[in-house]
Amino acid sequence: MQSNIAWLWIGLATVGLLHTGVSGVGAAEPRDGVFIHVTHGKDDPHRVLMALNMASIMADDRDVLVYFDVKGIQVVLKHAENLRYAQFPPSKEQLVALPEKGVILMACPGCLKAAGKAKDDLAPGVELADKDRFFSFTKGRILTLDY
Repeated sequence: MQSNIAWLWIGLATVGLLHTGVSGVGAAEPRDGVFIHVTHGKDDPHRVLMALNMASIMADDRDVLVYFDVKGIQVVLKHAENLRYAQFPPSKEQLVALPEKGVILMACPGCLKAAGKAKDDLAPGVELADKDRFFSFTKGRILTLDY
């Protein structure tokens, strides 16, 4: 009888572990993701540089995707102005460093076209946005920050 109770407890514990997503010793929870939406460009360098700085901070322990649209397209062009504001690192420096930290940089294709630009006008490390990538850049929850 005690053996049956022991097996019952083992079975319940196993079901509990499977239900919570733990698959074994040392299994890690999926990392949460941060989706940072940049709509401003040289019109508001504070917003742009704050967004890039947040991406850098979050990339230390989160999956990060930065999406540039509307006037934000101005920031990710090859010949973009190097934005500076207060204590933040300049935009060009951050745009080089972020992909090295695993941050995905995406530009809106429609906004790029509206600005009279094409994929070849994007700075190195910046890719055209892809809706499937929006949902697959992280396995955890997604937090969105808008700038």
